[in-house]
Amino acid sequence: MTEIWVVERAKFPPLLRAIYDPPLRLYARGGGDAELLFRPCVAVVGARACSPYGAQVARMLGRELAGAGLVVVSGLARGIDGEAHRGALEAGGLTVAVLGCGIDRDYPAAHAELARRIRENGLVVAEYEPGVEPAPWRFPARNRIIAGLCAAIVVVEARERSGALITADLALEEGREVFAVPGEITSTLSAGTNALLKVGAAPCTSAADVLELFGLARDERAQPELSADAAKVLDGLPAAADELARATGLDARTVAVALAELELGGHAQEGDGVYRAAG
Repeated sequence: MTEIWVVERAKFPPLLRAIYDPPLRLYARGGGDAELLFRPCVAVVGARACSPYGAQVARMLGRELAGAGLVVVSGLARGIDGEAHRGALEAGGLTVAVLGCGIDRDYPAAHAELARRIRENGLVVAEYEPGVEPAPWRFPARNRIIAGLCAAIVVVEARERSGALITADLALEEGREVFAVPGEITSTLSAGTNALLKVGAAPCTSAADVLELFGLARDERAQPELSADAAKVLDGLPAAADELARATGLDARTVAVALAELELGGHAQEGDGVYRAAG
């Protein structure tokens, strides 16, 4: 097992030390050191049972934010959290996972390999000592650490009572910038994010919205080649989404994911329901 070490409250980064009820200490594992927690950090969080669209967006945001030099923080959970971590790793960037259980646990177990990859150059941290089992009430408590480490938080998808909204509320209380990815008004996975937008969260339509807050620009080297579906959709522009589905033979969900990839990658823009190639 990777060596476990401790960061006492007096040595926390100022943002985390300033929150209401900061933990007494953080236990940590990984190839990074405590200095990593002092770097500009942004949280990417959202639903565990996310949609393919949400997974695509979270992975792209993780990739582009980490590629531009930010530390991507999330909770190692299934869904949005895991995809954000994976995106950061794909860019060769740094990411921090905050656990809601003992530091010796890789939770969920399905993410043991992801946790190992995070620990290579980043960190896995928890306020709980080895041997502490996961419990439902520990995860909302964990969320205050995610919010506390970061100057900004991005909520990708969230139901009305999602834990990600707890993280967003905590961030707002601490005066941190909160972004929400707009979603379909008919989707329950967008109910939470769209509600955040109604109460003043900033819309996140690309990584550039977040990077601007930090005075950073997107690193084009972090951009992967387009997927086959996205390339096919790009060739069919300009067109509306339903026209693209008919022209490409792809189902509506696949077209939606491909369009999200093109928009977030800066390859396409939407206006009045019509998608056009950018530039």
